[in-house]
Amino acid sequence: VRDSNYYKNNIFDIKFCSSATTTSGASVIVAVVEGRGLARGEIGMASLNLKCPELVLSQFADTGTYAKVITKIHILVPLEILMPDTSSEKGKGTKLFNLITENFPGVAFTAIQRKYFNERKGLEYIQQLCAPEFGTVIMEVQAKYYCLAAAAALLKYLEFIQNSVYAAKSLKVSFKGSEQTAMIDSASASNLELVVNNRDHRSEHSLLGVLNHTKTPGGARRLRSNILEPLVDVDTINIRLDTIQELLQDEELFFGLKNAIGHFLDIDQLLSVLVQIPKQETVQVAEAKITHVIQLKHTLDLVYLALCLFDMILEQIKTVINDDTTYLKGSLNMRTQKCYAVRPNINEFLDIARRAYTEIVDDIAGLVNQMGEKYGLPIRTSFNSARGFFIQMRLEGVVLPEGKLPSEFIKVTKHRNNYGFTTADLMKMNDRCDEALREIFHMSYVVICQLLSTVHEHIHCLYKLSDAVSMLDMLLSLANACTISDYVRPEFTDTLAIKQGRHPILERMAGQRPVSNNSYISEGSNFVIITGPNMSGKSTYLKQVALCQIMAQIGSFVPAEYASVCVADQIFTRIGVDDDFETNSSTFMLEMKEISYIIHNVSDRSLIIIDELGRGTSAEEGIGICHSVCEVLLSLKAFTLFATHFLELCQLESLYPNVENQHMEVQHTRSSDTGAEGVVYTYVLNRGCSEESHYGLRAAEMTALPSNIIQEAKKMASKVSQHLLAKHHSDPETQRQRAVYHLATRLLQAARNSRLDPDSLRMYLKGLKKQYEAELQAAGQPASIDTEEE
Repeated sequence: VRDSNYYKNNIFDIKFCSSATTTSGASVIVAVVEGRGLARGEIGMASLNLKCPELVLSQFADTGTYAKVITKIHILVPLEILMPDTSSEKGKGTKLFNLITENFPGVAFTAIQRKYFNERKGLEYIQQLCAPEFGTVIMEVQAKYYCLAAAAALLKYLEFIQNSVYAAKSLKVSFKGSEQTAMIDSASASNLELVVNNRDHRSEHSLLGVLNHTKTPGGARRLRSNILEPLVDVDTINIRLDTIQELLQDEELFFGLKNAIGHFLDIDQLLSVLVQIPKQETVQVAEAKITHVIQLKHTLDLVYLALCLFDMILEQIKTVINDDTTYLKGSLNMRTQKCYAVRPNINEFLDIARRAYTEIVDDIAGLVNQMGEKYGLPIRTSFNSARGFFIQMRLEGVVLPEGKLPSEFIKVTKHRNNYGFTTADLMKMNDRCDEALREIFHMSYVVICQLLSTVHEHIHCLYKLSDAVSMLDMLLSLANACTISDYVRPEFTDTLAIKQGRHPILERMAGQRPVSNNSYISEGSNFVIITGPNMSGKSTYLKQVALCQIMAQIGSFVPAEYASVCVADQIFTRIGVDDDFETNSSTFMLEMKEISYIIHNVSDRSLIIIDELGRGTSAEEGIGICHSVCEVLLSLKAFTLFATHFLELCQLESLYPNVENQHMEVQHTRSSDTGAEGVVYTYVLNRGCSEESHYGLRAAEMTALPSNIIQEAKKMASKVSQHLLAKHHSDPETQRQRAVYHLATRLLQAARNSRLDPDSLRMYLKGLKKQYEAELQAAGQPASIDTEEE
C-alpha cells in the first residue's frame, strides 16, 4: 500500500509491525494519544473503518490500568494502531504504549511524529470533511483536544496510505463517550465467549454465533458491537424490544423484510469508496468508480421500490446512468454493464469509443464463426477477466483432424472436457478491445465524477440508509433467534429476577433445552454465595446470568419464562485458574490482578461474577482473601454472584442481611449390585449452603487414582474438617434484624416496581407478613404485626 514517495516524505517513522499475525479481516485504523504532565490519564482516540466512512472520536479519563483504552481497542479489532513517536522514545515506551503492545501482539504499530497530533489541524479537518447534517459534533468536540489531535494524525496518515483524500463535506463524524454503553472488559468478553468460542475460534458456539442471523456485513458489525458494548438507556432498549415484538407478531412483515434485506450490498463499504477522491486517475480507478456507481444505483433501486425514499439521489443518478444498468455477477456481464452504464448523448467522445468497442466485439464473434466453419469444429466465443475473449470447445463427440488441433490455435489449455485456445488475430483484436475499453472508462469516469459531486451534497441520506439497513438487519436477526428458541421479553426494574433461565450457548450446543434455573438478586439480597461440588454446574450458571443480562441490554429477548433485569453499567467476571506464562504470572497472581481491577473500577450499578477466588494459595490465606474481598463488595450496591468451594464463607449470611447462600443440588445413589455410591448432578440451584463434604475426593474417585490414596485422603480430610468447619450460629437479635431488613427492602421494591392491582397487591403484602412472622419465630421472637385491613 505504501509507495516509495511515502517513505521519502519522512512523515511517519515505522518502528513496529507484525504483518504475519495481523488480524484476518480487520479494516480499522486507530490513533491513540495520551495527555502529558497533569493531563496524564486523559486519552484521545480516533478510529476509521476502511470499509465504512465514519470517523469515530472518543476522549475519556482512564485509570492507571488503562482498562477503558484496552477494552475499546479490543472491540474495534484494529488493523493498525497509530501512536506518537514520543510514547516509545529510545526503546523506553510509556506505560500505555507497553500495555497496548502487550495486549495486541498481532496488530501493526506505527509511530508518528508528535507534531502531527495537532488539535487545531484536527478541528480544521473535521470542519472541512464533516457532512453538514452531522455538524453538531463540531460543537461537541471543539474543546476535546486529545481526540482532535488523534483525528489529525489519523486523517493525515490515511491520505498517504490510500493515496486519496476524502471529498469535502462527505464524512460522518461522531463522538462516543464511555458513559453511553455498558463496559465489558476484554477478559470478561473472553470468559463469557461473547464473540469467540475459546476452544475453537471458528465455532459458532458463542453469543454472537447464537444471535447472528444477519444478512448484511453492516448488520453483523452492528450486532457484534452491541454485544461487546450493551446499551444502558432503557428507553432505547424498549424501542428495540417493541420492534422485535412487532416482527414476531406479524409473520408477513418479518419474512418480507428478511427477504428484502438480503438483497442489499455492503452499503458502508460502497460509501467508503464513493466519498474518496483518488489523487491519480488510472484505468483501474476509473473502472472501480463506475462499478461503485452501478452498485449504488442497484441499492437505491431496492430502497426506492420498497420505501419510495432517496428519490432525489436516484433521479440524479438516472439522468446520467441508464435505467437498465444493474449490478450483475459474471465478469463479461459486469464489463458490458460498465461500458454502457452512462447514457448516450452525454459525452460525444464516449459514444464514439463505445461504437468502436461494439464493432470490435462483433468482429471477434465473426472471426470465431469463420474459424468454426473453416475447420468444421463446434467452437464458441468465451470470456474471462484474465484472458479476455478466447475460443472454447467441448471434446465430447468431436473427432480432431489427425488427432490434434490446427496449428493456428495457440495458447491451448485443457480443463476436463473443454479446450481453451486463441489465435494471433484474436489476440490483436483483444488488444484493440482493451484500448477501446480504456477510452470508455476514462470518458465514463469524467462523467461519473461530475455526477458524484452532486451526490455528495446529499450524502447524509446514504449514511441514514446505511444506519437503517444495519439496524433493521440486526433486529431481524434478534427476532429470528426468538423463532428458533423459546425466548421471552425482559422487563427493566431495580431487580434481577429470571424465572427458569437457560444458558443460550449451551442450548444451541446441546440441541435440546438444558436444565433451567431461577435467579433473584435485589437491593436487599445483592450478594449471592453459590456452593456445590465440582462439575455441579456453578460456572455454567454464573455465565448464564451474565449472558442473559447482556442479551436484555442489547434489546434481545432472553431464554427464560420471565425476566426482569436491572441495567448494569459494567459487567465484571473473574473466571478460570490458569497460569499466564507470557507475563510470568501464577494462578494466584492472576486472581489478585483481576480482583484488584474489579475493586478499583466497580460501581453501585455493576454486575460482578466471581467463579472461585483464592484457590491458588493455602486454604487459610484463600479464605482470608475471599472474606476481605467480600467485605469490600458487600459495602456496595453492586449485584454480585460469588461461587466458591470455601464453605466458611457461608457464615457471611449470619453477619450481613444482604447475603444469601445458594447451592447446586446433587443426589446420592447406591448400586443394588455392588453397593457402590454414586453422585447424580441435577444442575438445579436451591437455597442454603451446600451440605456436601469431600466432594473433591468423590471427583478424584472417578479418575484412575489408586483407591488407597483416596482412602488416606478421606481420613486426613475428616480430621482437618473437625478443626476448620466448626459451625457458628447467629444470635436471635441478629436474626430479628435480618428479618426486618428483608421486609423493608421487599416493601421498597414493591413500592417502586409493582404493577399489581389492589387485590393482588393485598395478597402479596399478606404473603410478606407471613414470611416475616416465620423468620421471627425461627429467631425465637414474638411474631406479630399490627395491621389494619380495609
